[in-house]
Amino acid sequence: VIKNFGIKTGGDFTGLKGNINFNPANLVNSQFNVSVSATTINTDNKTRDKHLRKSEYFNVEKYPEINIKSTKIIESTSAGKYFFTGNITIKGITKPIQFGFSATPNSNGYLFNGEFEINRRDFGVGGNSMSLADKLKVTLIIATKK
Repeated sequence: VIKNFGIKTGGDFTGLKGNINFNPANLVNSQFNVSVSATTINTDNKTRDKHLRKSEYFNVEKYPEINIKSTKIIESTSAGKYFFTGNITIKGITKPIQFGFSATPNSNGYLFNGEFEINRRDFGVGGNSMSLADKLKVTLIIATKK
C-alpha cells in the first residue's frame, strides 16, 4: 500500500516461489528465500499496472523478480510470533529489512503473516514522482505446504 496523490493505493503480486525452511524448535537453521514475479503486479487498474512494469518503476524486463531472503529468525516473547532479519532485493538493489511475523501451524504447513515498511526511492522505484509517497507498507501472507 502506497499513497498516490494522498490516496492509499494497494496492489498484489502473485507467483511466489522459493524455499521456506521453518522449524520453531530449530530457528537457527530456519530460513526464508522467496521471490515473486514483478510482472504480476495487480492494482485493479490495467493501465496503471502496465505503467508500473516500465523502467521508471519495476523495470520488469530487466528485473523480473523481487526477492526476500532471511539472515536470522528469532522468537519473540509472544507465542507464535517471530522476528525476521534479512534482505529484500528490488530492481537489483538489496537493502536490509527487519519485521515481526506470526507463524500459525495448520494441517498443510504454516500460515505466515508479517508486514514492514520500505522507501521506494531506496530501490529506484517511481523516480522523482511528487504524487507518490516515499514510504510504503508491504504485507506478506504466505501459506506453505508440507
